[in-house]
Amino acid sequence: MSSFDSAQFRKVLGHVPTPVTVVTGCDAQGRPLGLTIGSFSSISLDPPLVGFFPGVSSASWPRMEAGGAFCVNVLAEGQDELCWRFAKEPAPDSDGRFEGVAWTAAPTGSPVLPGVVAWIDCRIGSVTRVGDHWFVVGAVETLHHADVEGGESRDAMTFYRGKVSGAHASS
Repeated sequence: MSSFDSAQFRKVLGHVPTPVTVVTGCDAQGRPLGLTIGSFSSISLDPPLVGFFPGVSSASWPRMEAGGAFCVNVLAEGQDELCWRFAKEPAPDSDGRFEGVAWTAAPTGSPVLPGVVAWIDCRIGSVTRVGDHWFVVGAVETLHHADVEGGESRDAMTFYRGKVSGAHASS
């Protein structure tokens, strides 16, 4: 038995900055899906693997898992609207999260959101239940960051102490 409750756990871990990503994919019928994820990590260079942790109560994740692929969209500072849009579960059998969003398809068909600082397109490698979350491991098929095209470099969004802000890189 722990000497702390879940509220204290959440408060203390809120002091660890995390990246803000929107993981996107398609269901078995090819409809776009997405959810905001703050628990994303690089796992391995050889082979290239990444992972994230959707909640077991997510209605979107099982539908996305059926599509077999996902794309991690690393949000830029200032993309708060996309962060919060994809953070809330949509109505059953719909995903209005993409309404008005001009996304493009990554090679797997997963949506790439406009203006993100990077995206990582993956095939699902494994899914394991860990506590109240799924641990999803993806085999990276292709990836891209905004600086490749010579565009303006933007700072990535982070979540820290209950708020989103930017991860400011020094020059």
